[in-house]
Amino acid sequence: TVPLDETFAEILEYHGRSYQQYSLTNATYFVPIDEDEIARLELMHGVLNSVFDNRLIFPPVRNPRRILDCGCGSGDWAVDVAAQNPNAEVLGIDVSPHMIPENPPDNLELQVDDLNARFTFRSNHFDLVHSQMMAGGIHANRWRSYIRDIFRVLRPGGWCQMVEIYFNAQSDNGTLTRGEHIGRLGFKYLQSAQPYKDPRAPLQLANWMRSAGFTEIESRLLTLPMCAWSNDPRDYNIGWANNENVNLMLYSLALYPFTQLLGMTLTDFQLLIAQARSEAGNPAFKVRVLLAPTPRSLERESNRETNGRAYDPETTGVFSYVSERLCKPIDRFQGR
Repeated sequence: TVPLDETFAEILEYHGRSYQQYSLTNATYFVPIDEDEIARLELMHGVLNSVFDNRLIFPPVRNPRRILDCGCGSGDWAVDVAAQNPNAEVLGIDVSPHMIPENPPDNLELQVDDLNARFTFRSNHFDLVHSQMMAGGIHANRWRSYIRDIFRVLRPGGWCQMVEIYFNAQSDNGTLTRGEHIGRLGFKYLQSAQPYKDPRAPLQLANWMRSAGFTEIESRLLTLPMCAWSNDPRDYNIGWANNENVNLMLYSLALYPFTQLLGMTLTDFQLLIAQARSEAGNPAFKVRVLLAPTPRSLERESNRETNGRAYDPETTGVFSYVSERLCKPIDRFQGR
């Protein structure tokens, strides 16, 4: 990892928001790193916890010794995992030192590094590597080597857990088009990300993981409602909680890319955001969750009893609790 220096500490004020100068200069991250964004990330962490039924770790990792959280941001997931696993060494890595919590658990170490550089960790070191919402931070040409790095640093029998949102809002009947405001915002976001990022990376993760050497990859595409439109009580509550997150996220994710990279005026940008927010009465984002073991973990887990049932990847799977809509209580694995 790279020691903290002034390069990582410098901040740029832009249209009332604070950005990390290093991230803008190196096209690493175009999202603010201020108190407003910290609050939004905490809100989103709560929304995802509801979607995931408060499971932080999906795969059957028993008594983990070392856990790596890639792109830990404000540290919400890493803090919770460290608290739930006091005997584990949890390491959180992020390019920005500005959002890390002030008083992390004793077993949580937070380091500053750009994950677009090759990992310097030892091989076969971690029991679990968690990578969440990295599409905005990983360069388009880095994804394949990034996943190969994850595979290398996992111990034999270790697990990779990846969570990504595909930021192209669609209603269930697919009626949104580029001509509508929220559809236009999604199209412009994809346009502004090129050539730096690959917003469609969540759709390719399984193939890249397979190429890196992962086997028995399990993947689910979950619906993340943007507001409380569902008649299902569970989905309604999640959508209600996510509505504020979406309103804040549309602005924070798009402000710099639209006004600086695409040349949109601040007035036009604010108008588009307001129009998109007014349309967000039915659409939903898609959340891609992927789990993959390194070789030998399947053999190890097949001999282990979980909730009185033996693990069989062909018939059970670590996603057996996930419904096609969002998710249901786990009946096979008790995630952490």
